[in-house]
Amino acid sequence: MTIKVNRIGGTIIVLVAVLAFGAAGSALGQHAGPRGGGAPLAGGAHQHFDGRYSHNQYYYDRGHSVSRLPAGAQGEFHGRDGGRYFLHGGHWYHWDHGSWVVWGAPIGLFVPFLPFYFTTVWWDDVPYYYANDTYYLWSDDQRQYQVVAPPDGIESGGTPQAPASNQLFIYPKNGQSAEQQDKDKYECHRWAVSQSGFDPTVAGGVPSDAIPEKRNGYFRSQAACLEGRGYTVK
Repeated sequence: MTIKVNRIGGTIIVLVAVLAFGAAGSALGQHAGPRGGGAPLAGGAHQHFDGRYSHNQYYYDRGHSVSRLPAGAQGEFHGRDGGRYFLHGGHWYHWDHGSWVVWGAPIGLFVPFLPFYFTTVWWDDVPYYYANDTYYLWSDDQRQYQVVAPPDGIESGGTPQAPASNQLFIYPKNGQSAEQQDKDKYECHRWAVSQSGFDPTVAGGVPSDAIPEKRNGYFRSQAACLEGRGYTVK
């Protein structure tokens, strides 16, 4: 059986000192390795590189704790264990003993959106969505994404396909901190959604024949917003 791996057109790949949708106060604090060869950028403290399926993002280590949630963290979601969970940049945060701890996503949890940065992995003609050691599967019944255990065999074999061409490569020009980068990316994402009427992290809501134009409008708006905040966007 073959795994088909591809990135959706709305996937954003960010090459910065910290990239993702989450961090220590900045869950977008992860960064991607360069595409097409070369070593990945060095990760920050308490981070690890995830190259599975050529996902190529940095994420905070499980167990890393922060005093407050990153700006733009989305939730609150309640796991089957009754715990409180928030999602930001592929990082799941769980309240534990007086602080927010980077946690594994609880299996069975439903969310209405995916992390900004995810890889689509096809298995048995079913698309699974991967980010930060977590798999999501779309539920038609719930009209949401569910955190699921990876099916047996999905991680063996297969070659990642080339990422889609409409990606953004973002570099901070003015020494913006990880927290500032997180804030800027999240706010520019929300602004681009409002301008284009398209959100690459949310399924449905846009007719299929309108997706290419709206998707391009989303990326143009996001690039303009980030450039206005002191980033180089390619």
